[in-house]
Amino acid sequence: MSTIFEKVVPVSLEEEMKSSYIDYAMSVIVARALPDVRDGLKPVHRRVLFGMHELGLAHNKPYKKSARIVGEVLGKYHPHGDTAVYDTMVRMVQDFSLRYPLVDGQGNFGSIDGDSPAAMRYTEARLARIADEILRDLDKNTVDFGPNFDDSLQEPLVMPSYLPNLLVNGSSGIAVGMATNIPPHNLTEVIDGLIALIDNPKIKPEEIMKFIKAPDFPTGAIIYGYEGVKDAYLTGRGRIIIRARANIETLKNDRENIVITELPYQVNKASLIEKIAELVRDGKIDGISNIRDESDRDGLRVVVELKRDSQPVVVLNNLFKHTQMQVTFGVIMLALVNGVPKVLTLQQMMEHFLDHRMDVLIRRTKFDLDAAERRAHILEGYIIALDNIDEVIQTIKKSKDVETAKQNLMRKFKLSEIQAKAILDMRLQRLTGLERKKIEEEYKETIKLINKLKAILGNEKLRKQIIKEELLSLKEKYGDERRTEIIKDYKEFSLEDTIAEEDVVVTISHQGFIKRFPVSGYRRQARGGKGVTGAGTKEEDFIEHMFVASTHHYIMFFTDKGKCYWLKVHEIPEGGRATKGRSILNLIEKEKEEKITAFVTVKEFTDDKFILMVTEKGTIKKTVLSAYSNIRRGGILAINLAAGDKLVEAKLSDGINDVIIGTRNGMAIRFNEKDVRDMGRTATGVRGIKLGKNDIVIGMIVVRNANTLMVVTDKGFGKRSEIEDYRLTKRGGKGVITIKTSDKNGKMIAMKEVNDNDELVIITTNGMVIRQAVKELRVMGRNTQGVRLIRLNEDDAIADIARVIPEEDEGE
Repeated sequence: MSTIFEKVVPVSLEEEMKSSYIDYAMSVIVARALPDVRDGLKPVHRRVLFGMHELGLAHNKPYKKSARIVGEVLGKYHPHGDTAVYDTMVRMVQDFSLRYPLVDGQGNFGSIDGDSPAAMRYTEARLARIADEILRDLDKNTVDFGPNFDDSLQEPLVMPSYLPNLLVNGSSGIAVGMATNIPPHNLTEVIDGLIALIDNPKIKPEEIMKFIKAPDFPTGAIIYGYEGVKDAYLTGRGRIIIRARANIETLKNDRENIVITELPYQVNKASLIEKIAELVRDGKIDGISNIRDESDRDGLRVVVELKRDSQPVVVLNNLFKHTQMQVTFGVIMLALVNGVPKVLTLQQMMEHFLDHRMDVLIRRTKFDLDAAERRAHILEGYIIALDNIDEVIQTIKKSKDVETAKQNLMRKFKLSEIQAKAILDMRLQRLTGLERKKIEEEYKETIKLINKLKAILGNEKLRKQIIKEELLSLKEKYGDERRTEIIKDYKEFSLEDTIAEEDVVVTISHQGFIKRFPVSGYRRQARGGKGVTGAGTKEEDFIEHMFVASTHHYIMFFTDKGKCYWLKVHEIPEGGRATKGRSILNLIEKEKEEKITAFVTVKEFTDDKFILMVTEKGTIKKTVLSAYSNIRRGGILAINLAAGDKLVEAKLSDGINDVIIGTRNGMAIRFNEKDVRDMGRTATGVRGIKLGKNDIVIGMIVVRNANTLMVVTDKGFGKRSEIEDYRLTKRGGKGVITIKTSDKNGKMIAMKEVNDNDELVIITTNGMVIRQAVKELRVMGRNTQGVRLIRLNEDDAIADIARVIPEEDEGE
């Protein structure tokens, strides 16, 4: 009995808990939850990749069953649950989890809806091409190996990793008392940053951030505000706000939808839709009538249908506030440095990676050098043997056994044991003249290689150059465009930032209905075609104006009463070709009898641009653009009109352009706007053109970079003439004939400056639209009738023309 008690060691419970817990904590920290700063992998990832490498599952080899891979990893390197290994492999396949997936899978590996992957017996996998960059040169003694769990095999303790994997794919893990959450980045940006760091090791962290701008998530979305990114890069900790990308679409019946096309990283789409439905059901979000998931293989698309009277902007802001359409990514850049967990800044992370690359390069070069020197040694032996071939054969013939032959060769020709053995193993075919030449050439090449490898080992500058070249070839192979957009100053973040910038056609009907649709909505037609229907309007309504603008610009509306209002282009509802649009009265607060006669689209209100206005009675006025920057909802006065006069046209100018004013009876005058002094917003202006009897001004152009003038009559005739045909005069003259007006070809209704690469959109009072290339219209003299542009039905007339602006053009 006493012997039993002698074996019992009294232990304090507190001490036992302490030591056991510390052992457990250290095991979790070092061998499970945290990535190594050098290759960015946790032990389980490293083992999966190594297991697949050992199975020979390269990217160009056939797939193998996942269960086979999991069995290999489990049995040889990772003695934990099979689910843990399979889940790790699944995540390395998912393109919405990893920015650059390391495993190429075949079968169901789960989805962004949180669906589980198929069981491992159904799926197959092999290494992705980019994983080669992590495993490259593993067999060249580039990294240390250690025993596996049962000491029966060796496994790598870190990968050679030519890929800056920790930064490009990120990592997240919860250890004991610490956690890591490193966001993924764009490979192109990371490599540019690494090269800048190699070129200048004393570079400031702010300089590096010019290359590596922000994280780049596999699911895209928008980083909202830059402070968090800055904190994360400079201190290793920061909070990054990520927003879904959402656009507002308008349907035929004036209803509007919110369409979500990109979600924040790691947001589950199915849960998000469920959450939105729940908020609508509980009455926390108003204005939503239905939610549909229209995602397919082409990409994500969630449609949130809105009620007729709801405000899309308000609904969108509520969604950002209450759902995972806006999330915070808490960055903690924690990784193992020489087995010790450390919070690292961006620059430190990059430095550790480059140190690892340098270490791998030195070890690889030493390995290659040893191999080359061994080979050179054997080749030297061959050369000695071939120089004394007869004696060598005699010596071998006279020896009683292999061992004696080896000793005799070593003694007689001063060979090493390795050389003597290689000579004895040599086949007789190597004695031919051609083979001898090959041996000599190989020896020369090997000596060259030895010198090159020694130079690499002896010169750090050369090693850095090699690392740079390897990084650049990586960028060329795998570099891609950034997916996540960065909105730096989030205070200015508005709905506009979730709207794609594109050129749109804006049309306004006679009764004041406005809409926008993409420029691409019209196919080009030859001159004289019938056109396509461009707007569904009421019987007595017709399209009166049409112009091209970018969705991010402001539109300034000038009315015949001389007032000005403005609106952001994206605030105009989008409609299909045949929809009516929405009444301008609902968008701006103008009086009912006021008619909009001119529009100017601008990006911002600056001091170096001017607004030029012309009235029906020939008065012209110039005012600096910045005078219009703070427009009230009820509009402001743009020009003081004389009794019975109306504002006809307003244009943007640089203050030094030529101006051409055209009249209904086909007259035109050209003068420089310097003749018109800059006046205040409420001034009346000065005389621009002297009008004939019953004539009125119909338009004005500001000559910029076009060389021909296009004029169109209401009966479908038009022509181009050289702008140079209009001689420069002083303002206030009668002008010259620009087109002969008659009963046959009608009165002049529009004029535009055009180039050969422009396109025209012509719209008729019955809503027909034709788009055609300007270069199809030949240039004619001023004093001619022109050619037919569009065949009109008897009750139809041309309402307006618009120039479709080439992309590099600034706009009108």
